[in-house]
Amino acid sequence: MKVQIKQPVFAETASLFVQTANLYSETILVKKEHWVVDAKSLLGILALSLQNGDIIEFMTESENDKLPDLTKLTELPFIEVIG
Repeated sequence: MKVQIKQPVFAETASLFVQTANLYSETILVKKEHWVVDAKSLLGILALSLQNGDIIEFMTESENDKLPDLTKLTELPFIEVIG
C-alpha cells in the first residue's frame, strides 16, 4: 500500500506513527526509495527523514504474507493513501 506524507515527520509525529504501528502484532515495514525500516522503530522512521510529498510503501516481511488492515496508520493526520 502506497501513501503520501502530508507534513514533515519529526519527533512528535514519528512517535505517534511508531505508537500506532505498535498496535499491530504483525511486522510492518516502511519502504522509501531503497530504504526499508520497521514501522515500530522510532530510529528507523526518523532515519527516513520523511518530508511533505514523500511517497512511502507499507509492506510485510514476506511477499506471501497479506498486509493487515492498516486503517489506524492510514488515518493519521499526516498520511494520505494514494494506492
